[in-house]
Amino acid sequence: MLLDSIQQLNDIKKIDPKDYPALAAEIRRFLVEKVSKSGGHLSANLGVVELTMALHLVLDLPKDKLIFDVGHQCYTHKLLSGRREGFDTLRRSGGMSGFPRTDESECDLFNTGHSSTSISMGLGLAQARELTGEDYTVVSVIGDGSMTGGMAFEALNNATELKGNFIIVLNDNGKSIGDNVGGMSGAFQDLRTAPRYNRIKQNVKNTLDKIPTVGGSMVRHIGKAKDALKQILLPNMFFETMGLTYLGPIDGHNVGAVVKALEAAKRLERAVVVHVVTKKGKGYRFAEEDPERFHGIGPFDPVSGRSLETSGKTYTDYVSEELIRLAGEDKRIAAITAAMAAGTGLAAFKEAYPDRFFDVGIAEEHAVSFAAGLAKGGYKPYVCIYSTFLQRAYDQIVHDVALQKAKVTFLIDRAGLVGADGATHHGMLDAGFLQTVPGLTVMAPRDGRELQEMLRFSADFDGPLAIRYPKGSAPEELYSQRLQLSFGKAEILEEGSGILLFAAGSQVQTAAEAAALLRKEGLQPTLVNARFVKPFDTQLLRALSASHRLIAVMEENNRSGALGEHVADFCEREKLPCRVLNLEPEDAFYPHGSVRELKESCGLDAAAVSRKILEAAKETGL
Repeated sequence: MLLDSIQQLNDIKKIDPKDYPALAAEIRRFLVEKVSKSGGHLSANLGVVELTMALHLVLDLPKDKLIFDVGHQCYTHKLLSGRREGFDTLRRSGGMSGFPRTDESECDLFNTGHSSTSISMGLGLAQARELTGEDYTVVSVIGDGSMTGGMAFEALNNATELKGNFIIVLNDNGKSIGDNVGGMSGAFQDLRTAPRYNRIKQNVKNTLDKIPTVGGSMVRHIGKAKDALKQILLPNMFFETMGLTYLGPIDGHNVGAVVKALEAAKRLERAVVVHVVTKKGKGYRFAEEDPERFHGIGPFDPVSGRSLETSGKTYTDYVSEELIRLAGEDKRIAAITAAMAAGTGLAAFKEAYPDRFFDVGIAEEHAVSFAAGLAKGGYKPYVCIYSTFLQRAYDQIVHDVALQKAKVTFLIDRAGLVGADGATHHGMLDAGFLQTVPGLTVMAPRDGRELQEMLRFSADFDGPLAIRYPKGSAPEELYSQRLQLSFGKAEILEEGSGILLFAAGSQVQTAAEAAALLRKEGLQPTLVNARFVKPFDTQLLRALSASHRLIAVMEENNRSGALGEHVADFCEREKLPCRVLNLEPEDAFYPHGSVRELKESCGLDAAAVSRKILEAAKETGL
């Protein structure tokens, strides 16, 4: 096998060019085999095999700098940089990450996982190179889906000021996770399908090459005529209008053609866009036919393409069902996603109510401000977004929603630990930063049924509201008793004395398991479902503090700014006769691994919680 000859970085340069197609086929078979066992991002990686081969052929890594936007398409890069053995532990605890990781290789420059950032980071590196007088090439690879993020255009605008080489590879496959949307998608479609322009451009070049140099005047006039012709034939050539040199479109599955374009781009002392057209999922029929399902997939049967994972009804499923019911009852309800319709459960809503479904592309900031505008126009918008991506829209939450008291509801999916995607995707910050926003109410459900009740509560809520819930299967109903939802009120699930477990969201189930362990030790804890994280039920805490000397607070979020700190602050200000034990994990960027393993490692599992409570109970004299 050709792949056997690639054991370390730059080994690909020893491969005969006539063998490039065979090597690409072997890489695809390797990726399908490994990802079918571990799960991971398959479609995007299958689409960039030849592109990544060309980058490794042209660049002198690690001296040259290669940055992948998002980073979910870096598997071939890892394979070609000597990490083949790591694929046996891909995305597993202690194993190789599915994203670029600086601690894995010098060839990985940033620990990335969010979109639209690569041009900014690459431009910064190129500028640093110019300032220090060093000599290396900087390449940023960005997908057309990531170009819907405004940050990419902020960087492009700034890139025109660079006085040196910088290569931006636009990997154009017409997809983000699902189909691309909006004007940017149409513009790239025009660029892809403009053979008339490319033929005439080549003819003009050939003609110019034959004209002898007779002075600058003729050259300037011919140049102006060429630019005018370009604008007539292809008005969407906005890259060159911005002052960026554009090369393409190029067949991204032709290694030789991509190598040639990259070599040409390296010779230019300015920012260059190399437009490469690829097919997401290429080479594996099931991924080609359904690239969205194979974008991020768990273990599957490579022969049939069928998933091997079975799971119960998820929190996302409960959201999907209830939001459709509510929209049927209230024509004001609209749903917004930032290129994550399937992931956030809105695909069914899109089918049921297409006029009230809005996919804004990878543009979280715009999604939030757009929702504020919808609310101002009399609608009830639901912004469905992953916790990790909501971080990007903090200012819009503050300025455009909360300050305006807009009736926008944020459905925050993947709040807490998410597992194999790792540090860039864990939702361990939102509960903390949302606490800082005046006038914003934050809720967290204990189970699927309560999540649906919270959605019904939100439909008539007069102000901004956020509901955070975790990834994965949801218990339908943890407890048969259920107190009717009332603003800012918690509910007592188990009555006891001495120790109070005050838990929010996913940690209610953990608290229930911990309470059972504590009862075996002779303790009788009270279990309270916080329901409302902001504002939390201070009246209930004040009342229970008289009979509970220890209050253990549990929430699946980093400690800073989250529920535990606010409960401790309240008890101290009120001088309540109790000790607060904050059981939220330390502030950290947690690695990849299964959710179970991660909870155990950061002390969020029932065994760790009960152990810490027992120690605190002894110290408190209980």
